[in-house]
Amino acid sequence: MVFGVFASLAAGLLFGLALAAPPGPMNAVIAEESVVRGWPAGFRAGLGAMSADIVFFFLALAGLVTVVERYPGLRGVMVTVGGLLMLYFAVDAARSVGDTLADAETGGGRGFSKAFVLGLSNPYQILFWLTVGVGLLDPGRLDVFARLPAVGDTLAGAVVVHTGSVALVVGLFVGVLLWIAVFPAALVVAGRRIEAAVPVVAGISALVLGGFGVLFLWDGLFGVL
Repeated sequence: MVFGVFASLAAGLLFGLALAAPPGPMNAVIAEESVVRGWPAGFRAGLGAMSADIVFFFLALAGLVTVVERYPGLRGVMVTVGGLLMLYFAVDAARSVGDTLADAETGGGRGFSKAFVLGLSNPYQILFWLTVGVGLLDPGRLDVFARLPAVGDTLAGAVVVHTGSVALVVGLFVGVLLWIAVFPAALVVAGRRIEAAVPVVAGISALVLGGFGVLFLWDGLFGVL
């Protein structure tokens, strides 16, 4: 029983890191806020993205997330809005390219609100909660190693995760929280050692947000993703 709870926590932690860690618009906002305005701003931006996941969690728990899957037009509107917002924030990030570390830290950041609204319209977060997220909340059992090729039969039953469990959900959000705390800290340490990293990160953030903005806008209008 104790091992089962631990396995569920560990699996949830990995799912949380898998949700939070991949490069994309959320981490671009976190990176910009962290290096330009310090760890607290980066962490607040991360909390904004995490708050969007909490909203999706409760919507999935209530069964409302499937409404997005049922009505493709609604998803298109959300993705289009997300693309426009990303382009807007890309311009904002580009304006920070000329900032020095000292100048940037005195400025006001809107990282939480930026990450929150982007998270709510981010198709990757929406897709996660429509697929993996819903599966994690549905009560059942997931044999982690059973489907592995070659060794699946041998390892079947070694690690069984109870989906829909509190431990799995707690682990997921602990994984997200761990990422949004450690990622900004690592960037701040690097930024303070190399002050030139401030405009570089701001420029990369602008390019990432702009690129995803165009991609999501195209997807929202023409449904190509």
